[in-house]
Amino acid sequence: MPKRRQQLVACREAKGSRDQVASELGISKVYLRMLETGALKPGRDLMLKMSNYFDQPLEVLFPDLFENEQAI
Repeated sequence: MPKRRQQLVACREAKGSRDQVASELGISKVYLRMLETGALKPGRDLMLKMSNYFDQPLEVLFPDLFENEQAI
């Protein structure tokens, strides 16, 4: 089962509704929900766009994608 990305959800809630944030990012609300639940991995360009949009590092928004790098 995928891990829910809590910080991504918190950042999105601080910005507004899922509809609003998805529209501003240029993605569907369903896709945003699936990113939040961890069911999908965003592409590199979208990850960078979200990092800039939320003013958060990638590692904070998508910790599950960077878990292995912390051990190095």
